[in-house]
Amino acid sequence: MRLPRDLTVDDLARALRVLGYQITRQTGSHMRLTTMQEGEHHVTVPRHNPMRVGTLSGILADVASHFKATRDDIAAKLFA
Repeated sequence: MRLPRDLTVDDLARALRVLGYQITRQTGSHMRLTTMQEGEHHVTVPRHNPMRVGTLSGILADVASHFKATRDDIAAKLFA
């Protein structure tokens, strides 16, 4: 699946709510999102707008690893 090219960090945070992620803290130019689904998992997201595709791909890969899914499955769930 092709990843969105104009995604903001706030859009990503809203999309990740589907998987139970919530903003737990923000320090400087980074935001930390945490989920308790299938165990505790944290992901740190830089507040760069728009988000770079490689950064987004890495974040989705990390989330996919936690949920034992593929990056494309997670992307489809979040951006379909």
